[in-house]
Amino acid sequence: MTVVICFVSPGWATLGVDDVTDRRVLRPLLAEFVGTLLLVVVGTGATSAQWTEGETPSIVQIALTFGLAVAVIAHIIGPVSGGHINPAVSFGLFCSGDCSFLKALFYTVFQCLGAICGAAIHLVTTPADNRAGLGVTGLSNGVTWWQAFVIEALITYVLVQAVLALAEEGFAGKLAVGFSITACHLAFIKYTGSSMNPARSLGPAVVQGNFLNVWVYLVAPTVGGMVAGIVYRVLLRPGKKDADTKNSYDF
Repeated sequence: MTVVICFVSPGWATLGVDDVTDRRVLRPLLAEFVGTLLLVVVGTGATSAQWTEGETPSIVQIALTFGLAVAVIAHIIGPVSGGHINPAVSFGLFCSGDCSFLKALFYTVFQCLGAICGAAIHLVTTPADNRAGLGVTGLSNGVTWWQAFVIEALITYVLVQAVLALAEEGFAGKLAVGFSITACHLAFIKYTGSSMNPARSLGPAVVQGNFLNVWVYLVAPTVGGMVAGIVYRVLLRPGKKDADTKNSYDF
């Protein structure tokens, strides 16, 4: 007996027990797993290693690493899975009507698994004396949970809006999305670490066993991404009339 779950997207018409080895289903899931794994390895690698006493990675180094990593990885796996590599993006696309709920849910599971594996790889490949947090996100001194929640929701809103607006622009669009991540890191990394990605925060938290305020990094970006999807669907998605005119209003 096959259990059937309906999907909205054409490529995910049905999913049953007999389909768990179906390449059509597994390829995008594994692509999201690998993509998020690579993002966590590369991104958190820029945040933690201290090779010289008193030396810490610069904000610019971290911001550029995450931004460029997202742009490149999304471009690599984009043809297979869409290159979400972020649960907030997946659920933002669900709210915009561009992704089914179950597809977003399955993507999230594999993204989180990839992030945990990526954090584990980062742990075992970093000398014990050079570890400094290993990419665990946390609130800076004086920042309350609700302030962090608002910040993470807002900067994830910016990221997901960029994804929705630039998704069809090829690598230039993905690079612009990466720069939005860089900008948000430069602005707020000292507040919250600028996660914008529940999987990116969950992976290091699980591997390090440090779950302090981790719920903020799981919930706030998801809320921000979903609000971005709703706003884009209701207000900002270009329509036919928008495509026919160069400006939204002509004087």
